[in-house]
Amino acid sequence: MIDLRSDTVTKPSAAMRKAMLNAAVGDDVFGEDPTVNSLEARVAALFGHEAGLYCPSGTMTNQIAINIHTHPGDEIICDEGAHIYRYEGGGTMATSGCSVKFVPSDHGRFTAEDVAAAINDPNAQWLARTRLVNIENTCNRGGGAVWSLKEVDKIRTVCSLHGLAMHMDGARIFNALSVTKEKPEEWGKRFDTISICLSKGLGAPVGSILVGNKVLMANARRVRKRLGGGMRQAGILAAAGHYALDHHVDRLVEDHVRATTLGDAIADLPYVDHVMPVETNIIIFTLAGGREASSMLTELKGSGIIAAAFGPNMVRMVLHLDIDDTDVDRTIAVLKKLQ
Repeated sequence: MIDLRSDTVTKPSAAMRKAMLNAAVGDDVFGEDPTVNSLEARVAALFGHEAGLYCPSGTMTNQIAINIHTHPGDEIICDEGAHIYRYEGGGTMATSGCSVKFVPSDHGRFTAEDVAAAINDPNAQWLARTRLVNIENTCNRGGGAVWSLKEVDKIRTVCSLHGLAMHMDGARIFNALSVTKEKPEEWGKRFDTISICLSKGLGAPVGSILVGNKVLMANARRVRKRLGGGMRQAGILAAAGHYALDHHVDRLVEDHVRATTLGDAIADLPYVDHVMPVETNIIIFTLAGGREASSMLTELKGSGIIAAAFGPNMVRMVLHLDIDDTDVDRTIAVLKKLQ
């Protein structure tokens, strides 16, 4: 089966499993797991921050970040397709008691002017207090679109002027960096906190790291415990993160090349109306003539290919390390046979 639903479906390689098997472990809640500690320190240093926190998922790292930056009743600025709003089970509202305000966007990317216009008057007691700006890079529902550091700098200026914190949902930040060729620390210094996922394009089975300064991460550690994210001998899992950083970052460009090849072929199909620009490893396309995504996905599954519906007439395909050139060629061949 060719599984294009997400880059979360990857399986640990034999070498990664070996690294996990041989990991040095301790009790992470007591701060005694050497593999977790070294992974947290490694990722924090990579992005130019003081400390890190290892968590089971990117949803948890995002929700912890929101919680430590806000108070109940505060408001967060983000794009309407943001993962923190659409795909985290209402956690922003349920866990932190915050509302969200959407800003206009171009495939998930918005401007400093949009942010400035969305900030509530702090003296208007009937309005939620604006506390946090969330940026997602790459933008999932934007077809893997990559942010410009220049625009982020402008947003940082606005946030500093108004006393707002900035968080980046960097679930696919290494995909973005493989395009822009910028260093992780260049992005790190623009944000108060960053969530970095290890279990998407990097291929680890579990785990995300939240980075920030020591005070924020001390608070984050307490919130992680409250949410049930404190793990014990988690070094077995963290070892996979180390392996992923060692072996799976540079190869992300291979996924991007394959995504471009597949996206170009999809754009030529007579039953496809539109394909979002393919910048990284995600392809999102809209079917023509009111064709339903569900029926197309059923046909694909019958030919051994799985993809995801992203709307009534919209399909998403994601390239990852378990997909090779042969899989892409077969997928194109099957797509061409569909009526």
